[in-house]
Amino acid sequence: MVFVNAFVATMMATAAMAAPHGHHFSHLHARQNTTVNKLGAAYNDASLVSAITGAGWAYDWNLDSDGTLPDGVEYCPMLWGPKMYSQWQSAATSALSQGSTCILGFNEPDNAGQAAMTPQQAATDYQTYITPYSGQATLVTPAVTNGQGDDIGLSWLQSWFDACDGACQATVMAIHYYANADVSDFTNFVESAITLGQQYGMQSVWITEFQNTGSDDDQVTFLQSAIPWLNNNTMVGRYSYFYVADGYLLSGTSLSEVGQAYVASY
Repeated sequence: MVFVNAFVATMMATAAMAAPHGHHFSHLHARQNTTVNKLGAAYNDASLVSAITGAGWAYDWNLDSDGTLPDGVEYCPMLWGPKMYSQWQSAATSALSQGSTCILGFNEPDNAGQAAMTPQQAATDYQTYITPYSGQATLVTPAVTNGQGDDIGLSWLQSWFDACDGACQATVMAIHYYANADVSDFTNFVESAITLGQQYGMQSVWITEFQNTGSDDDQVTFLQSAIPWLNNNTMVGRYSYFYVADGYLLSGTSLSEVGQAYVASY
């Protein structure tokens, strides 16, 4: 079955895909930055990111930070999908000039409720819009779900790699994970992704969205095991738990029980 996540679908339905506002990112970074903290912050409201203590990077499913991030937090612009193409070049150029060293690929193109692209279309469009920034930033593959089946999840990503035939020039692989399962299910999926990525020369894997979809207690237990494992895995470059908002990592504007476990486990 196609993997569907109600949290993501609801969030993306309300997320503003805004045009660039010319905001200045608050901290400059060297190109090809591999020294930032792995722990990240996926957000819609930049003013809330400061709650995620220890965050080294952040993104908002968008091509502009839409606000000022805390000092030391690197912003990664995302080319979410085809609806952003007309705004992309100016936004990406602006982000890189302000210190971003990373570009995120399409958001769940294997999911009909998200970017919804075939591997072949995504390979062609990636080369048109993202590959030109090779050498200026770390290029990250489209981010796929942990769904199972043909052209879903890692199967979709393998088809994308094959369609690229080495021409897309991504060096980092992005995956998402949502399930109410034991942490071993998560780590097994990440290890499978790492194995696939290594076959195509990927330097690391970024888990740009993940969540145990169970109770708060389930999530706390999950994070207490998952975060140290991610930190100790040298093939995991960055990760971000879903997500910096009330009812998730926050309770109001302060860390929730889950949010406390996320940052405390780093």
